[in-house]
Amino acid sequence: METDSTHRAFGGTQGIYTHDSEETGTQMRFSVFVPDHDEGAKLPVVWYLSGLTCTHANVTDKGEFRRTCAELGLIFVAPDTSPRGDNVPDEEAYDFGQGAGFYVDATEEPWARNFRMRSYIETELPALIAKEFPVADMERQSITGHSMGGHGALTIALRNPDRFRSVSAFAPIVSPLNCPWGHKALTGYLGTDRSTWRAYDACALIEDGARISGILVDQGEADNFLDEQLKPHLLGEACAKADIPLTLTLRTGYDHSYYFISTFMDAHLRWHAQRLG
Repeated sequence: METDSTHRAFGGTQGIYTHDSEETGTQMRFSVFVPDHDEGAKLPVVWYLSGLTCTHANVTDKGEFRRTCAELGLIFVAPDTSPRGDNVPDEEAYDFGQGAGFYVDATEEPWARNFRMRSYIETELPALIAKEFPVADMERQSITGHSMGGHGALTIALRNPDRFRSVSAFAPIVSPLNCPWGHKALTGYLGTDRSTWRAYDACALIEDGARISGILVDQGEADNFLDEQLKPHLLGEACAKADIPLTLTLRTGYDHSYYFISTFMDAHLRWHAQRLG
């Protein structure tokens, strides 16, 4: 792991780091905020997964999380959304290829070699974070994300209920099986057998028996992707049938941007902190 930069902020250290990933076969960059802490102390972690077109930098620059994380003693980890580089396959599209990894392990060519974001986020990067930072045990972590990253947070938490104490999302893609973004991404990365898509669809995972103690979702009512791509009512229906507590709040006047995310970031972090103990 190489340190690209560090900065003091709100009684903590914001760092940007790079490492060579075995899963993606590329260099990967991520950011970590570590609050000041007593020597030898181990801190809980909140993971944040970003959306389409984003990198670690979007939330790091605009998420407004550091003051609350410093107060609550939370490490905040923000990975990239996909592998990148001249030798990595790409398309001239914002919703597929580089910047749009969808947190899957691709099985279709030419994507299968590099686009292994599920294994990278679930296995490789957590091991690196645990080695290099003062992290509490792997069962004392939480995860959140925005849009495509909200999809990633929900599906990762549902597949790993013993790893995550809590999960939340900002304007998540709740069912890639039922939206154009999902159809394009999952067909391209996984092929046409829709049964293989279910491991990457929060509503399908719940229908298939996945359970978690509760979910927090904020959604802007003025979000221009709300009706066609996000469809939070589908998550509401799935959670109701499975008796999973869901706090879903529609925020009047808010859109899909970081103005929306930064407004409710503090509330999400405090919600996670209560469950992390």
